[in-house]
Amino acid sequence: MTTLNENRPPPYQTINLSNFRTLPQLQALTEEQKFEIEVVGNVLPFKTNNYVVEQLIDWEKVPGDPGFVLNFPQRGMLRPEHFQEMAEVIRKQAGREVLKNVANGIRWQLNPHPAGQKELNVPLFNEHQLEGVQHKYQQTVLFFPSQGQTCHAYCTFCFRWPQFVGLKELKFASREIELLVDYIRDHPMISDVLFTGGDPLIMKAERLAHYVDALLDANLENLSRIRLGTKALAYWPYRFINDPDTDDLLRLFERIRRAGKHLAIMAHFNHWQELGTPAAREAIRRLRDAGAEVRTQSPLLRHINDDAQIWSRMWRTQVTLGMIPYYMFVVRDTGAQHYFGVPLVQAHDIFRQAYQQLSGLGRTVRGPSLSANPGKVEILGTTVIDNRKVLMLRMLQGRNPDWVLKPFFAKYSETATWLDELEPAFGDRFFYEDELDAMYEKQLSPNTGDPFHEFESEHSGLVPLGHLGHQ
Repeated sequence: MTTLNENRPPPYQTINLSNFRTLPQLQALTEEQKFEIEVVGNVLPFKTNNYVVEQLIDWEKVPGDPGFVLNFPQRGMLRPEHFQEMAEVIRKQAGREVLKNVANGIRWQLNPHPAGQKELNVPLFNEHQLEGVQHKYQQTVLFFPSQGQTCHAYCTFCFRWPQFVGLKELKFASREIELLVDYIRDHPMISDVLFTGGDPLIMKAERLAHYVDALLDANLENLSRIRLGTKALAYWPYRFINDPDTDDLLRLFERIRRAGKHLAIMAHFNHWQELGTPAAREAIRRLRDAGAEVRTQSPLLRHINDDAQIWSRMWRTQVTLGMIPYYMFVVRDTGAQHYFGVPLVQAHDIFRQAYQQLSGLGRTVRGPSLSANPGKVEILGTTVIDNRKVLMLRMLQGRNPDWVLKPFFAKYSETATWLDELEPAFGDRFFYEDELDAMYEKQLSPNTGDPFHEFESEHSGLVPLGHLGHQ
């Protein structure tokens, strides 16, 4: 087992389809289990590293260990017909081109960009689409730096799996920081920039500074907060301890704070096992010493953390370490959702039971939340109205800010795992659907210039669908 060394980090070693069979830890698996990893890993992205393998997986509990399921593809992550199709091609030892074509054919059936984010949500600015930028909710714009569109390891559930499978037409990425600066300046309602990916903290500090310094040097009065979405605290905490450019990275964080901007690290932790290593705890301490606020989020995942005791222990540990529990998400309707998804009523029960075990400091967390087409929809539980059992919901964020915190009701369902599987409890449509349809119609109409401002003035802050992004 690798131990924390303040002076010399362990060399980073990638584990993927090309070398996973050489791992000593995998020798206990059967040949069929290894073949299943190969089959699924040829469709969905597969990459992990030596830190994860040596410190985050209990190999005596494999294949059921949550860290193993979180990093190594499992047969059930593909539907049976897709698994058989890919397995047959591999067994026949078909050529690389045939393998790629079969994999791509399956990928296109996995809803690679849910909620229309690829087609509808890229901002239009000065008659140009800002590739690698998404803007869904008024205050926050997402930026996908091109050098940050990979990770130290890939989560098997990742809803951004299309970023990593080699299909250029599925990928968000941008090098155009100057256009982003101009866009933020021209849209004064934007107060937050979220660097995302992939993982922006896989970039060298010098490259990340290129983007961040451009924002700071622009003196954007409306920009108050910079967020960095990352899994590095869990998958490669040495990034904040003793990587070759760690000091440069931490100095960049301090520079953000000195510029008067709030720095938030949006950390992804899916299980308390990821919080227990000396490296993870030292990395958290160093981030907080640099002035960063660390907020934590994760989806609720069958086979990994679908247990209230796992969540309550994880949240309590996070608070003790000085982090802020932020969101429990519902697995999005893409990729292997059928494998990881939990029915919404069960998700609320798990959230409620875990929440009951927290002190007030941990009750900053919100959820279960679906990042769906109309906005972030929170499941509030069940109740009885007119002798009918119904599911209560509300939006924590909405394409129209006026939708936020308005309660609405769906027919009770013990099987629904996503918003489009729910039916209105009263009437034929949910309250937002007519307006959402109107947004689609407006998106399909001819555009001239930047209609964002026109729409904003007409609707008092209502954001048009074509200028939004998925967060």
